[in-house]
Amino acid sequence: MSHSTERKKNSLETDADLQYLVTGGKLTKVKSNSWKKKRFFQLQDDGETIWHESQKALKRNNTFSINDVESVRRGRQSEVLQKFTDSSMEDLCFSIIFKGKRNTLDLVASSPEDAKHWVTGLEKLIASMQNLNTQQKSEHWIISRMRRADKNRDNVMTLKEVKHFLHDINIEVNDMYAAKLFEACDISKSGALEGEEIKHFYELLTAREEIEVIYGKYALTAGQMSASNLLDFLQKEQREAVSLDYALMLIEKYEPDSAAKQKKQMSRDGFLRYLTSAEGTVFNPAHKEVYQDMRQPLNNYFISSSHNTYLMEDQLKGPSSTEAYIRALTKGCRCVELDCWDGPNGEPLIYHGHTLTSKVLFKDVIKAIRDYAFRTSEYPVILSLENHCSVEQQKVMAKHMTSILGTALLTRPLGKKMPTTFPGPEELKGRILVKGKRLNKLDVVFEDNSSVDVDSVSEEDESAEAKEGEQKAKAKKSKIKLAKELSDLVVYCKSVHFNSFEHSKEKQAFYEMASFKESKAKQLAEHSAEFVHHNIDKLSRIYPAGSRTDSSNYNPVQMWNSGCQIVALNFQTPCKQMDLNQGRFLPNGKCGYILKPHFMRIPDFNFDACNLTSGRWLRKKNLHIMVISAQQLPKLNKDKVSSIVDPFVRVEIHGVTADKSSAQTAHINNNGFNPMWNKTFVFAINVPELAIVRFVVEDYDPASANDFIGQYTLPFTSIQNGYRHIPLLTKCGNVIPSAGLFVHIMALDD
Repeated sequence: MSHSTERKKNSLETDADLQYLVTGGKLTKVKSNSWKKKRFFQLQDDGETIWHESQKALKRNNTFSINDVESVRRGRQSEVLQKFTDSSMEDLCFSIIFKGKRNTLDLVASSPEDAKHWVTGLEKLIASMQNLNTQQKSEHWIISRMRRADKNRDNVMTLKEVKHFLHDINIEVNDMYAAKLFEACDISKSGALEGEEIKHFYELLTAREEIEVIYGKYALTAGQMSASNLLDFLQKEQREAVSLDYALMLIEKYEPDSAAKQKKQMSRDGFLRYLTSAEGTVFNPAHKEVYQDMRQPLNNYFISSSHNTYLMEDQLKGPSSTEAYIRALTKGCRCVELDCWDGPNGEPLIYHGHTLTSKVLFKDVIKAIRDYAFRTSEYPVILSLENHCSVEQQKVMAKHMTSILGTALLTRPLGKKMPTTFPGPEELKGRILVKGKRLNKLDVVFEDNSSVDVDSVSEEDESAEAKEGEQKAKAKKSKIKLAKELSDLVVYCKSVHFNSFEHSKEKQAFYEMASFKESKAKQLAEHSAEFVHHNIDKLSRIYPAGSRTDSSNYNPVQMWNSGCQIVALNFQTPCKQMDLNQGRFLPNGKCGYILKPHFMRIPDFNFDACNLTSGRWLRKKNLHIMVISAQQLPKLNKDKVSSIVDPFVRVEIHGVTADKSSAQTAHINNNGFNPMWNKTFVFAINVPELAIVRFVVEDYDPASANDFIGQYTLPFTSIQNGYRHIPLLTKCGNVIPSAGLFVHIMALDD
């Protein structure tokens, strides 16, 4: 049994909260006013599975894994609990939020103490799983599958159970190989494996031949790696400029064998633990924290941005929800959209106008933003208002924002005089900015002659676009009345119509910004140098075409290449474009702000992503990537015992036009457990500061489209050289706990 499994067993036996979950108890599951039913919930012996009773006799999926839980929320925080429970039950309620699209579990305990035990216990289990390193997760995953294969729970594995286990971990073996492996481990010749025999079987199965070869090359001190040997490996293979002290720190941190640690040596197990640690992964650990200059003007950053944030699914009949805002904000999104319409009882609503999407109260969304805006990132959040409300309800919107958001809401420029440029994210920490129409220039904030209460302004960008399509080309844009109370909340992000780059330069102030639908933005991006110059002192927001009723996304890379800051995507739609977005914003502490390259911030440069000329952006690299192996890829059809994946790996380069490229390995039949390729690709990178690398694993299917298994995306500038493990993410962007790729990377100057 591994150290992590032993620790978990001990905590289940000694921790009061976890003991409470192991004993189990009844909780009321809430779905609606009429659907409130008591169900028994219990933590299973494996310490990671929760079983709950179900009234549906045929329902098989009445368990869930702690690995599938994103968070636990105390109190009446979900929409269901707010609607269908009384405020006096606050201390009894909690919600379990799942990764992906599984519905939230809204629960009510019988006492505040019960609720506290459940919430605290679940939080401890989640933290315990998150704290495991990659190697521990791998061990944990294999051991849990071995337990599952042991059908009669006698801690003995028969040949039949071994075969079932091998299928379960996604490896296809013929009966002869399974029998041979079984025979090699059945030292007692009892016809079953137990104790040390199971341990030997586990070791044979999990041996990493490719790691053995690397370790053997550098383990030159009595069969182990001395600190000096490790330093050689780090400097020669990993290309890290580190000292002997760093090598000693790694031994202290990752070596599990106390005798080796005492000799300041690293065993094979310690070496594997290092390679699967944060220091050994492909993503530079120095970029996990905020490391960029955050005091530059706001327009000098790419800003993680969401379109139609209120939607959970498509734009025709999907649900609108405060949960969609919570999910976007906790993913690091810093610009969210609010599509506002008049509602009953004088209360504005948020939904996708002229469709069957459900509606959510404006004030509930503002409360959710207040509660979740700064949990993932402390840097500013922009509320992009799509205003279709009457003057009366606009005043209600302004009142809700000022009363609910309080001092977090920015209501006037920073400083005592009219600014000439944006403040930086650092100065705006913890602040919420409103983007929308404004009745007058920002200068009037510092004057005393502002007296207009209501006036007409052109309608918001996206709705205007929709109406323009119905009108003749030269018809005037529709107008709406704008209340002064709402207008005054717009400070650094005043929405204006775009006429031309020249008009913007000569006639518009720095805080006046345009929004472009994707087709218009693509046209402008064909004149990339002009667009880059426009975005040196103005903000630009890009949004998907209205025709994308399925909430699909456009490619954001072309927009970033033109210097556009607010490239809004449908966060609710898992897709390649969202992978690129999450990859772009992976570094800098996932704070939602990435500093644009130097050549996109200085007017003297003439960068054009479509037509590269010589300049500071040309820093040519040859990126050598050897795809060595994969580990523990998930089964795609878990219900079908014989379903084994045939994996292949594709490496994609996204960036300027000249850098776009991809290459893939051959597929390997019937092995998702430890497939090996040893295939090398070389990519020419012209503009490394804009390049993004995406690793994709798919299941080959000769008869239909290949199935997605997992992916990982990161900027070229955040890649570490050498032998590296790459975690794999699901379509929804969640880490697949035990799966990964093993590669060798070398970026060399051309």
